[in-house]
Amino acid sequence: MASVSLQWIFTVLVVLIIFQGVCVMFYCISDTHSRDAMKETLELLRCAKLRRKFSVIKPAKSIELKSFTAELTDLMSCPYKSNETEREINRLRLQFCCNATESFILTKRNTAINQSIEYETSAIKTYTINEALHSMLPEDFPWSGRHLGRCAVVGSGGILKNSSCGNEIDSADFVIRFNLAAINDSDVGLKTDLITINPSQIRFKNLEANPDPLVERVSVYGNASLIIPAFAYTFCTSVSIRALRVLQPIRPQQPVLFFSPYYLRTLDRFWKGRGLQEVRLSTGFLLISTALELCEHVHVYGFWPFDSDLQERPIPYHYYDLLRPHPRMHKMPEEFVRLLQLHSQGALTLHLQPCSSPGADQENNL
Repeated sequence: MASVSLQWIFTVLVVLIIFQGVCVMFYCISDTHSRDAMKETLELLRCAKLRRKFSVIKPAKSIELKSFTAELTDLMSCPYKSNETEREINRLRLQFCCNATESFILTKRNTAINQSIEYETSAIKTYTINEALHSMLPEDFPWSGRHLGRCAVVGSGGILKNSSCGNEIDSADFVIRFNLAAINDSDVGLKTDLITINPSQIRFKNLEANPDPLVERVSVYGNASLIIPAFAYTFCTSVSIRALRVLQPIRPQQPVLFFSPYYLRTLDRFWKGRGLQEVRLSTGFLLISTALELCEHVHVYGFWPFDSDLQERPIPYHYYDLLRPHPRMHKMPEEFVRLLQLHSQGALTLHLQPCSSPGADQENNL
């Protein structure tokens, strides 16, 4: 009888020990889950606070770069949060103001023979569209009725050097580049749908007699449309028309387009009305605005106006050369702050870090 009692007591003890162990284990698991949930909540609050801060950041004449980049690095470590409402608000504002589909470029539809075109930078100086030039204009907006989907707008900032963003950029539905910038498959990609040309880049000697240097320069972009600000200043016009006249018969698959000075003026007024004060919008900022109107998702690469990156490493101004913009013409830091606001609001995606890996799935950024 005593042995039965001892066995019973032993069994009860074992059960109690097991029960206690299960309880302790359950408590630990619950406690771990609670800590993880708390940590996740704090991280979400931190990111929300950073987004709010940068969404209303004011352009400054000077930025204390070290503290600015430290906070910006924190923001960029947060998961990107796209905001369909903000995207649509910006699209509608730009469409109401500037209407890129109707007025982005000069076409036969929006321009008449003998029409006087006012220059972008002067309402006094005009150019009369003659029949020869009118015949070379496109019939209508090339992308009318086309859904541009995910667009990559690729600036020339040195932050793209050694970024490994080539595959990511090339995976976009529509790629915009600037000023005949160099392309490569590793950092900036090869795909190009639209690229700007500065008229100063067309000043080849005897262009009509020897078009080969210009043809060779533009052919590396495949069938990408070439767009030129022919009516920004009076000195831009003759060289731009000469390039159109030379390239159209040689490379008909590669359209040469002219910015509408009307569109450029209205877009300039749009941003100046929102406090962006500079002599003239940079071409990059201008085409990001166009993309916000025409594209479903806008991804911005290579827009960084500072001499060091987020890790405080020195970088060149351009990824392909050391040239700098005219200091009085554009205010790149102020434009960058506007892009940062749009990123924080979820209206576009600003890429400032090296890309994770070739062929990475970008759907997570949408």
